[in-house]
Amino acid sequence: MDALTALHTRNSATSLVAPAPDAAAREAIFTAALRAPDHARLRPWRFLVVEGDARKRLGERLVTVARTANPALSEQEEMKLRNAPLRAPLLVIVVARLHEHPKVPEIEQILSAGCAAHAILLACHALGYGAIWRTGPVTYIPGLNGALGLAPRERVVAFLYLGTVAGEPKPLPTHELADYLAAWDG
Repeated sequence: MDALTALHTRNSATSLVAPAPDAAAREAIFTAALRAPDHARLRPWRFLVVEGDARKRLGERLVTVARTANPALSEQEEMKLRNAPLRAPLLVIVVARLHEHPKVPEIEQILSAGCAAHAILLACHALGYGAIWRTGPVTYIPGLNGALGLAPRERVVAFLYLGTVAGEPKPLPTHELADYLAAWDG
C-alpha cells in the first residue's frame, strides 16, 4: 500500500482478534515509529509491548490505580478497566520520555511521541492489520506511571490496541477540506 493510500484510508478498528502482527510485521511497525519527527534527535519515546497473560496483569493494575484515585469505583467500572487490555491480542503503550533540553520544550517531545503512535497505526494499516488508539481517564491518574514502572519524567501518550480486524470496518467519514483550511495573509 502506498503512503497516501494508507493515510487516506486508515481507520480505527474497534473489534480486534488474533492474530496480532508477527515478528516481521512488528519490526516494520516499530521501524516506522522510529521515523517520527524528532527535534534534536532526542528520541523522546519508548514502547511497552503487552500480550498474552500480561494483558490480564495490566487490567488488574488499571483497576488498582483507578480504585486508589476513586475508592467509590463501581463494579462495572472495575470490570471495564480489567477487561480493557483484552480487547486486542497486542497492546503497545506509547511512552513519552521527557528530556531537559534548552531548545526542545516538553510539548514538542510529547507531540513527537504522538507522531510515533500515529506511525504505528499507519504501519499496521499498511500491513493489513487493524489498530485503535485509546486512553481514557485512567491514563491521567498520577499512580499509573508507578504501576507501569515508568521513570519520573515519562508519560503515557497512548494505549494502542493491535490485531486483525473482526467484521466489517466502520465507514470512514467524509470531510470538506474547506472546513479546515484558511489562507493566512498576515
